[in-house]
Amino acid sequence: MTQRFGHWINGDWRDPSGGTWLASTQPGTDAVVCEIAEGNAADIDAAAVAASAAAASWRDLKPIERGRRLMALSRALRERVDELGDLENREAGKAALMGPIEVHGSADYFEFYAGLVNLEAGEVLDLGPGFHSYTRREPFGVVGIITPWNAPLNQAARAAAPALAAGNTVVLKPSEITSASSLRLAELTAGAGIPDGVFNVVTGTGPAVGQPLVEHRSVCKVAFTGSLRAGREVGRIAGERIIPVTLELGGKSANIVFADADIGAAVQGSLRAFVLNTGQICSSGTRLLVQADIHDAFVEALVDASSQYAPFLGQLTTEAQFDKVNHYFEIAASEGAVAATGGRMADGWQPEITVYTNANNNLRIAREEIFGPVVAVIPFDDEESAIAIANDSDFGLAAGLWTRDISRAHRVASRLEAGQVFVNMWGTGIETPFGGYKQSGIGREKGIEALHHYTQVKSVTISL
Repeated sequence: MTQRFGHWINGDWRDPSGGTWLASTQPGTDAVVCEIAEGNAADIDAAAVAASAAAASWRDLKPIERGRRLMALSRALRERVDELGDLENREAGKAALMGPIEVHGSADYFEFYAGLVNLEAGEVLDLGPGFHSYTRREPFGVVGIITPWNAPLNQAARAAAPALAAGNTVVLKPSEITSASSLRLAELTAGAGIPDGVFNVVTGTGPAVGQPLVEHRSVCKVAFTGSLRAGREVGRIAGERIIPVTLELGGKSANIVFADADIGAAVQGSLRAFVLNTGQICSSGTRLLVQADIHDAFVEALVDASSQYAPFLGQLTTEAQFDKVNHYFEIAASEGAVAATGGRMADGWQPEITVYTNANNNLRIAREEIFGPVVAVIPFDDEESAIAIANDSDFGLAAGLWTRDISRAHRVASRLEAGQVFVNMWGTGIETPFGGYKQSGIGREKGIEALHHYTQVKSVTISL
């Protein structure tokens, strides 16, 4: 019998108020993984009311107690790595090794922020004799979180963990395509001692559930991860309501390889940068800028090493994404790009690792987010031209550079228009702030910085 998940509202399962359900199928097949509730505005209202009612007691709980409960949730996730990893793999079409990685990464968020609950205490300001002035960082109240389909559990934890640590309550709307692992997370909150109403999940489509969530009068802040188009709409609604947003949107990140780099390390790191999770990561390094002196040799080494990364490839998660990647294969051919390897689907909805040469920064494959394991290799002459090409983009989520020259590393990193820059590596852990410049978004998640975005500052001044 197909497993069916209701909404998680006020600490319990709840059937959809409209009485209808959505089937979640395994990518590339007709196999039904589960059924989820098809939510609407009434379901959002019930969750937001529950979250609002729980806000004061959660806010007023001693921070160390909040931390203990978040730590318990982290342990619960690790105890169910196999179960949750399998669920994530089946629903999102991930490669076998990816599910456990996602679960451990999600547990890391709750563990990390459990240790930071006392950090947001504020500071004392010196106004001179006769005054005592200080600041407090206080939670907003109810935070609405909307997550995409590519890394559902990890994305939910990335936003919910700092929001909860800061004393907020949460209403989460996961993608209707991959909701199951987020619903399991919600169920685990009860056993971790997180009170009813503090963490709620309502499933359904963006128009039926996401929009009412952003519009709801009880929601005081919104965190959204997804497409630029949807992010603009979330930002518009939030702007009309005058509530803060965190928007983590698209990317077309530049990864620069200088001739003096450790070529072996750069090849391996550059492959990980665009192949991990079948390329369905917003911060993937999909523009590979290689200094002209080493361009041909580097491409040859990249192609030779690409077969090692087959274990990172799963299915594309949606039929729309399958169609999109196929369309970009056609666009690349029409623009004159040459596939040094790949350029087609290997099996079902699984694309081949694809390396395009004869590319420049004006091609659509170099300017538009493809969201597959596809990279455009662009030659450059010198440091100035590399920086100019890297910054010539509507996006600015991440950037990377490979060099043995430490002075160059600092110099180039300071000039790249990106929210995070990786030197002689690609990607970091949860400790560093994550977010974008330009159309890649607003605000930051991860690291201590995320706590600032889930609190508001109050100043108190007393005449003595």
